Amino acid sequence: MKFGVVIFPGSNCDQDLIYVLRDILKQEVVCLWHKEGQLQDVDFVLLPGGFSFGDYLRSGAIARFSPLMKEIIAFAGRGGYVMGICNGFQILTEAGLLPGALLHNVSCQFICRNSYLRLGTTRSLITANLNVQEVLKIPIAHGEGNYFINTDGLKQLQDQDQVLFRYCDELGYLTPISNPNGSIDHIAGICNATRNVFGMMPHPERAADSIVGNQDGLAIFESILNRVNA
Repeated sequence: MKFGVVIFPGSNCDQDLIYVLRDILKQEVVCLWHKEGQLQDVDFVLLPGGFSFGDYLRSGAIARFSPLMKEIIAFAGRGGYVMGICNGFQILTEAGLLPGALLHNVSCQFICRNSYLRLGTTRSLITANLNVQEVLKIPIAHGEGNYFINTDGLKQLQDQDQVLFRYCDELGYLTPISNPNGSIDHIAGICNATRNVFGMMPHPERAADSIVGNQDGLAIFESILNRVNA
């Protein structure tokens, strides 16, 4: 499978993604500079975390207008797989590929620590092979991770089973203290209605190597490979 990792000025998790995909999972990976005009025939596009363009305006708002985003929007429209992690998730909402918006954390502080996630659905490429009973420990690192969507939009996400992950405690319970940024309905990740575009704030690529003592995130990438190659 051929993955493309998009690199914007300020991206800082691109190499983490490349390492997991190429060195751990032995997949073909190409770097896609944001000013390029084509996607090099990739099967799956990933938008990494970081601070695209310094996030000096609204996180992801400037990156949304990078030349390559036009190709990514068209690729997604044809059913191509696209996934955004952290800042990449923010970019996808700004581009209209995913509903809702990411607001400042309710604490108004940058948060960098492990979080716990409960599976919202197995009806997606990135969650199909996960255990619905298992709680994943995945790091977060963001200042604007507070997912918001209006009442009608939230009902649609729930009715169409589009919530991929919810923040929880280590036992899987949804408690106020387990929601690190104040996201509505504890939402940590969603997909679009056609289930080919995915976004999540936590960083699975930072929990995918035995050397860091946590491989919970690797299961997400393995789910992609298992479903596509099945």
